[in-house]
Amino acid sequence: MRTRSLRRLAAYLWAAPCSLLGLLLALPLLLCGARASRQHGALEIALWPDDKVRRLPFAAITFGHVIIGQNRQLLARLRAHEQVHVRQYQRWGVLLLLAYPAASLWLWLRGKRPYRDNPFEVEARRLGDGQRD
Repeated sequence: MRTRSLRRLAAYLWAAPCSLLGLLLALPLLLCGARASRQHGALEIALWPDDKVRRLPFAAITFGHVIIGQNRQLLARLRAHEQVHVRQYQRWGVLLLLAYPAASLWLWLRGKRPYRDNPFEVEARRLGDGQRD
């Protein structure tokens, strides 16, 4: 049990710089009325009421243990997918902030789809959504 607690603490600490970035991005949103809730060890930030969806380049985005989504309904629907990204931050730490865009750039330069074919997204769809590409 103690080893498990230490591993969990280490995972949170390893992802902490990315979580701090997420908190810094979330703070002005919270001051403007966004809502926060804790789900499965992550802080979820819903930008708008559930009936509002805006034209943004993302439905939800994860930084460490902070998940920012358009509304609570979308966050609930995407929770399993975004939780895979949380675990990726626990594995990769701050390196994920470099590895994710580097993978997308590499794919784009090779004529592939930078988002859809990104291995981090492929894993999140496979484990979180149950989708196969």
